[in-house]
Amino acid sequence: MNAPFQTPSAEAKSPLKVLIAAPRGFCAGVDRAIEIVERALERYGAPVYVRHEIVHNRYVVDGLKAKGAVFVEELDQVPEGVPVVFSAHGVPKAVPAEAQRRGLEYLDATCPLVSKVHRQAERQIEAGRHIVFVGHRGHPEVIGTFGQVPEGGMTLVETVADVDALDFPADTPLAFLTQTTLSVDDTAQVIAALKARYPAIVGPKAEDICYATSNRQAAVKQIAPESELVLVIGAPNSSNSLRLVEVAERCGAVARLIQRASDIEPEWLAGVSTMGLTAGASAPETLVREVIDRLGEWRAVEEHTLAGADERMIFKLPRQLTE
Repeated sequence: MNAPFQTPSAEAKSPLKVLIAAPRGFCAGVDRAIEIVERALERYGAPVYVRHEIVHNRYVVDGLKAKGAVFVEELDQVPEGVPVVFSAHGVPKAVPAEAQRRGLEYLDATCPLVSKVHRQAERQIEAGRHIVFVGHRGHPEVIGTFGQVPEGGMTLVETVADVDALDFPADTPLAFLTQTTLSVDDTAQVIAALKARYPAIVGPKAEDICYATSNRQAAVKQIAPESELVLVIGAPNSSNSLRLVEVAERCGAVARLIQRASDIEPEWLAGVSTMGLTAGASAPETLVREVIDRLGEWRAVEEHTLAGADERMIFKLPRQLTE
């Protein structure tokens, strides 16, 4: 039987260089979504209902629950006379339509960059094109985007192999769009395959993968090659966090997704002199500091924050909360 792990004394702690990615953590869309729920609670009082997790982070969701937010999966769980907030991932058109039928006041916390994809989808359908959507099956953002167009107007692909399996006639008017939280490198390969197979396919003027997703992946590419271990703070259902794990692994590092500092096993640090640390777009900076403090219980931590993209994006709140 293995002996229990002993926290080393201060004298015995070996140094651990921690490369902290920048940017990391909350993006403008997540900031906005959380503020919408908090302001709704201030304006209307508790409870305020939220359809689906406002963002994919248990710490954030639990914090909002403590303030009076109630999270539900469907609108029939929302009683009359209380406001309901739609999550940052976006919802099908049928959801606000149902809210109106029920007489529910709703606040739409959909990230504006996701809303932009929704508008692009509508325009492509109006132009008579079938949409090939690059995304992950079952993700709320994918479900919401598919719900912007008539049934049958969009086909999902996840991989190059899915593109190879498409059977549209060569003269079919096609367009492609993508989920905002995908792997930049993988998506480039899928889009290249689409363009090779269907040269006339129409794409967006700028890529749909959001600035925060791209920036966080680029930051991991900075820290991972120098790290034996990379920890990514994020939820298992967070697409952008899972992509950060994949990016780190492709750079040759061992990468682990954690939700809180308590998930870290001290054995992971065996033989590690340099590790990387980042957080997905739904993870608050509080959790980054929590991890640093936890690591400090076992090792003499030397923090190094790498320079990265300077993010200054701010999104407006819904009019109901600003008037």
